Amino acid sequence: MALPGPVPDSRHDWQTIKTLLPYLWAWKGRVVFALSCLLLAKLTSVSVPLVFKDIIDTFALPAANKTQQALLLVPLGLLAAYGALRFSTALFTELREIFFAKVTQRAVRTITLQVFGHLHALSLRFHLDRQTGGLTRDIERGTRSIGSLISYTLYSILPTLVEITLVLGILAVRYDRDFTLITVSTLTIYVVFTIIVTNWRTQLRREVNELDSAANVRAVDSLINFETVKYFNNERWEHDRYDEQMQKWEAAQVRSQISLSWLNLGQSLVIAAGVSLMMWRAAAGVAAGNMTVGDIVLVNAFLIQLYMPLNHLGVLYREIRQSLTDIERMFGLLGKNREIQDVPDARPLFASSPGGPCEIEFEHVCFAYETNRQILFDVDFRVGAGRTVAVVGHSGSGKSTLARLLFRFYDTTSGSVKINGSDLRALQQSSVRAAIGIVPQDTVLFNDTIFYNIQYGRPLAPREEVVAAARAAHIHDFIERLPAGYDTRVGERGLKLSGGEKQRVAIARALLKNPPILIFDEATSALDSKTEKAIQAELEQAAVGRTTLIIAHRLSTVMNADEILVLDAGHIVERGTHRALLERGGLYLQMWALQQQEHSTED
Repeated sequence: MALPGPVPDSRHDWQTIKTLLPYLWAWKGRVVFALSCLLLAKLTSVSVPLVFKDIIDTFALPAANKTQQALLLVPLGLLAAYGALRFSTALFTELREIFFAKVTQRAVRTITLQVFGHLHALSLRFHLDRQTGGLTRDIERGTRSIGSLISYTLYSILPTLVEITLVLGILAVRYDRDFTLITVSTLTIYVVFTIIVTNWRTQLRREVNELDSAANVRAVDSLINFETVKYFNNERWEHDRYDEQMQKWEAAQVRSQISLSWLNLGQSLVIAAGVSLMMWRAAAGVAAGNMTVGDIVLVNAFLIQLYMPLNHLGVLYREIRQSLTDIERMFGLLGKNREIQDVPDARPLFASSPGGPCEIEFEHVCFAYETNRQILFDVDFRVGAGRTVAVVGHSGSGKSTLARLLFRFYDTTSGSVKINGSDLRALQQSSVRAAIGIVPQDTVLFNDTIFYNIQYGRPLAPREEVVAAARAAHIHDFIERLPAGYDTRVGERGLKLSGGEKQRVAIARALLKNPPILIFDEATSALDSKTEKAIQAELEQAAVGRTTLIIAHRLSTVMNADEILVLDAGHIVERGTHRALLERGGLYLQMWALQQQEHSTED
């Protein structure tokens, strides 16, 4: 199985950050306040060692003045200031987090909803090609990384940069330039080493993520097809395929971990050298009488404050780069082209509420899923308002493609599909789909209750209407016999129900929607003959007063249609009523004779 595609190189980290910033700046007041708290927290933080130096120097005063100073200045002044600064650092830090929490979480929520909505707006072509496991993992990592990126930047990197600036300023003003030179040199070597090694490690992390997504794709695909795995006794095969992917992931993860250890060792060496040089220079200053004991305590406190967060700089930089990569992948989904879009001046199908039956027209429609695979050739027919037209033909003749074009999942290659004389491309997609109800050949249900799945046809419908739709679909009695009744959960993709039961739920759902246009795409293919006959009468009753397109393989289900189209290899080869087509003696008669023979054999 191919790995998910690499992140396009055209999108860089700064572009990702620029895309993210507007979501944060929407709360500019909170952002400015949080940044102010950050600055105040660091000002109080670097003031603590300065006050501590004065406390130490106070105790180091000559003997004549020591008692008076210790009794008056230390208890009444410096110690109070020291405690106040310590508390202020914590206070401003927590205020920053309190006020910025809403900004972060709202940005995550907004972006996640935007991606979710965009995925639903993408064409059917995208969703047929997608790998669900990898896609959901990309979204999960991307949304999680937004919070991580903001947290690492605002709570770690930015405060560290502010603190470095303040400390370097204090060292430059109060002490010999050697201290500033050693600090700057150490920081420069540390940062350059960290960036070089972390950039190399980012490729390893990206490989780990690609392999992780690929493994997740295999796992999800295998679990979704659980029954198929069982049918063919291929549990061991699936286990080995998954393990094959996990072995690659394990090897990549080990390489990533080893590289992290080398990074940490290098960082520790640079920091140890810098600290040693600084303490040696401070000790020399005290020995020469140029510095006090308080000065060496101040330098040591600054070093501890400065290098402690730098110890994690490699991890933070790696996590920030990884977060940017994950966010980039998620924003890449937003960049996916919406193949089917409303034109700027698209209008609704109905000016107000849905009207009566609609007229449908396929006007010289040609269509190809791929350039070298044409499906429909000059298909031309009309379904009058309130009338029923059936399309029959062998598998692969293009019948279900008609329904997809009517829903505008795709646009025609040439020709047009019209409703009430308006080209679908000039109408709002939502209004078109709101006017159509469908019972698909392959019914997929949500992993929720039977009631929810039926009510999905009209989510705000009252319970009595849901039950009425279930009665019309001849599934109410079955539901009532279940221990949990309508609250019975159907399992993922509805696997707890049989094919016929799922199809009846789909019929109930379409009837509940009560649209002016109905599409029955092999609506009774999973039902037994007795149930099919019972439901067929209900479907015909539901079609009364509605414009109905029936796509069928069983000819017995379309006998009463106003017109029947025979589709063969994408061409309409015959059309007429059931009786007229039988009398013509063409392909329709051959299909009818074959199905009658099969039916008599079954009996």
